[in-house]
Amino acid sequence: MKTKILKTPIDKEQIFNLDIGDVVYIYGMLYTARDMAHLKIKKLFCNNEKMPEDFFGSVIYHAGPNVKNVDGESKVLSIGPTTSTRMEPYADMVGQLGVRVIIGKGGMGEDAIGILRKYGYVYLLATPGCGIIYLNSFKKILRVHWLEELSGLEAMWVITVERFGPLFVAMDSKGNSVFKNITDKAKKIRDQWFG
Repeated sequence: MKTKILKTPIDKEQIFNLDIGDVVYIYGMLYTARDMAHLKIKKLFCNNEKMPEDFFGSVIYHAGPNVKNVDGESKVLSIGPTTSTRMEPYADMVGQLGVRVIIGKGGMGEDAIGILRKYGYVYLLATPGCGIIYLNSFKKILRVHWLEELSGLEAMWVITVERFGPLFVAMDSKGNSVFKNITDKAKKIRDQWFG
């Protein structure tokens, strides 16, 4: 297990040097995106329309921040991860857009393993329940997309971060997955016990 620093925009070489179990801290800019933001991006993508952001080399955090206006400025109050399996149908599109890092909780399934390898990106696990701890890493909201249409949780926020983490490489770009390893081990134990 190694500790790695990633600064956005992130290139493929940095991603290929990550292995499952590595600890990662992120500096730079990230996008928050849950179900509805992914759907908006997909509609633009499928219609060859202009994207609201350049996702090449970027980080997408599966999260819906709790944002409040404080003295005329938007402030993030908490920003914990949301379940990533709901965003798995968008994994190929995310790869085509050049995203290098997905952050969330719960992981993604076996179909995503091949997609991460194909496009050269990784899945980092954020610890559930640590939204307040992660908040210390969030420096500034740069902009927000689709706020009125989708609501604060579902909108896509563009946020700068400094030493965002610790995050853990749960799915790397080489076809390895902590989640698959655990499932395989559980199946092996089950088969030993119940034949």
